[in-house]
Amino acid sequence: MLITVVADYGVGDLAFAEVRQQFAKLMPQADVTAVPVPAFDTVSAGFCVAQLALTDGPADRIVFANVAPRADEDDPRPDNAGERLAAVRLDSGVLVVGVASGVSLSFLGEPVRAVKVADAGSQFRSRDVFPAAVAALARGEDLLGEELALPEAPHNAVVYTDGYGNLKTSWHEAPAEPGTTLPVRIGAVTAEAVISDGVFTVPAGAMSFAPGSSGWGEPFYELLLRGGSAADVFGRPAAGTPVEIVRGAAEQDRRTVGKRDDLA
Repeated sequence: MLITVVADYGVGDLAFAEVRQQFAKLMPQADVTAVPVPAFDTVSAGFCVAQLALTDGPADRIVFANVAPRADEDDPRPDNAGERLAAVRLDSGVLVVGVASGVSLSFLGEPVRAVKVADAGSQFRSRDVFPAAVAALARGEDLLGEELALPEAPHNAVVYTDGYGNLKTSWHEAPAEPGTTLPVRIGAVTAEAVISDGVFTVPAGAMSFAPGSSGWGEPFYELLLRGGSAADVFGRPAAGTPVEIVRGAAEQDRRTVGKRDDLA
């Protein structure tokens, strides 16, 4: 059995090792792997959860997500309480268990139900509380309660930045005919990209906006700077930042392209 932990503990953080130890004790037959996302980033977490849960793989795998900014309430939280744990068993057999925070579970497009487990009692719930619940669900125990309302996943936005600096987005459709060059705005930065049907169908030094390697059903579009980092060009935008296609490119003042809009 494969268990993938999607969390914001930090690359190489002790927390990942401690969570892995708990799963090794409770589910010694499981192969546990870790996928880090930026701190409190429920958009990247939600994208990774869906990418791992909805694509091809062993049917008995588990995706466990814990990004819990405890942002559901602004008042002081007694006993380290936080967002509730939720779960869904997909038709494929994949079990997804995660903290229902932000859009961590929204990309699945499936209703999730609360897990009947404490949502308080430890600062480190994903080590001290949640692994036992995951193990019980994997055994088939009925711990599911009411259905939880989830916010909508961001539309036409950055959803993840990979290790090469490619910006994966939630765009699903080409904004123009392949071969068209258009300004793309993310936050305060605008840069030109070639709308294409393949991320590498541009010369070195050019940026493409094309169907990438991620997605389920239909691929997500991503921005790739061939030989460089699209993320660096756009100032390392946070996941959830809208990706806008600037229409009427002929009327654009070309001096703004590739520069921060507020400095142009």
